[in-house]
Amino acid sequence: MEYLYTKLRNYMESDYYAFHMPGHKRNRRITGAELPYGIDITEIEGFDDLHHAHGILSDCQRRAAELFGADESHYLINGSTAGLLSAVMGTAKRGDKILMARNCHKSVYNAVYLNGLEPVYVYPEYMPETGLNGEIRASQVRKILDRCPGIRAVVITSPTYDGVVSDVRMIAQEVHRRNISLILDEAHGAHFGFHSYFPENGNRLGADIVIHSLHKTLPSLTQTALLHINGNLVDRERVRRYLHMLQSSSPSYVLMASVDECVRILTENGKELFSSYVDLLEDTRGKLRTMKTLKLFDPVHYDRSKILITVPKYRGENKKFTGKQLYEILNEKYLLQMEMASNFYVVAMTSIADSEKGMRRLTEALLEIEGKLAKIKSNAGEYSIKEKMEESVSDQWNEVVFLPADLDDACMKERTRQVDIADSTGMIATEYAYIYPPGIPAVVPGERISEGTVRNLERYHRNGFRIEGTKAEGKIEVLVNG
Repeated sequence: MEYLYTKLRNYMESDYYAFHMPGHKRNRRITGAELPYGIDITEIEGFDDLHHAHGILSDCQRRAAELFGADESHYLINGSTAGLLSAVMGTAKRGDKILMARNCHKSVYNAVYLNGLEPVYVYPEYMPETGLNGEIRASQVRKILDRCPGIRAVVITSPTYDGVVSDVRMIAQEVHRRNISLILDEAHGAHFGFHSYFPENGNRLGADIVIHSLHKTLPSLTQTALLHINGNLVDRERVRRYLHMLQSSSPSYVLMASVDECVRILTENGKELFSSYVDLLEDTRGKLRTMKTLKLFDPVHYDRSKILITVPKYRGENKKFTGKQLYEILNEKYLLQMEMASNFYVVAMTSIADSEKGMRRLTEALLEIEGKLAKIKSNAGEYSIKEKMEESVSDQWNEVVFLPADLDDACMKERTRQVDIADSTGMIATEYAYIYPPGIPAVVPGERISEGTVRNLERYHRNGFRIEGTKAEGKIEVLVNG
């Protein structure tokens, strides 16, 4: 069996001289940097072409499909973003309706925009104790599909960026009853299915297209992902056509070798690696479950590779303790870089590459912070019922209005204006607003902005988060007479 990285190493150590791209000519002495120049090549003799794979890259993708239980798999070297764009645009034609979870990644919204699709939203449950988006229910999907004929595809995210898992099998069954396809953004669940501690992966649960970000939870380089296709409902040729359009015509062999090495190590040693990882992870989670002030988020339908720690709901001397503050303490004092923070929690991402030492450092740091916060709590006032309700606003989603059909770039300046986000309640947005990570829009063009959304955005801004997607900081573009 021939693996791509082995073939690249052999080529690097051979006597071949490069009269081809890239311009560094595999010569590390030019910059002196320890970068993988030696295996960075282009489509030369014997190394296949990702866009017309019939040799080693075809074999690589076939190995990935076998490992992940898919009918066919495609390397993504522009990340899951390219996969989601290709999946949505490849399954729904211009003007079609799609049913999409409102907490989808911004790339799904971009696909809707690029293909002129009509989105119908299914809303995740809201978890007021954490501020998290919860599951998408199969019953919700069924009701919307019954109410809205003509939907061409369904797109959901599971697990979410925060680790919440939906019942993909039941949702797939509801979708397939109507002979339409389910696109599953499982970017954060590439490790699913390798151990019973984690949920099964979407390929084996009935999803028609599944996107995995290998670099998020498996040992593969940043920007590497996979798009899997299953069953007979998807127009595979159309999806492939969009992949060819949206991926670089000069795909990185370094990135592709990274994917193949990830597949190789999971094929050869996956069982042992995941067994050790699960033991370490459950030991860590067991110790963190003892915390009373900081708390380990530990529901039933959850990806336990994510260590999500919620902050206490009480007021200190000046203001409440936030997830952002916990994030900064872990970063600055303990040199522990978390994945992300919200107002209410921090997320630590783990994988089979984590060490016992690293997990112990995280545990000891959190337990030490926990001890200090417990002392403060004894002298602090609890939130009142009214304050708790204000924190957990029910109108976190906006009313869908859609923009006027004749609103194009030419008339945008005349028909829109910039207003302070604080003053935007009830206005119709013409641009996005989101926190990154995770890149889920709080405001989408064509939505009437709710009071709850304004309150949430103000709270994020006040606590040091940057609002992305808007042209001007602290403002949002809206319709003049919306």
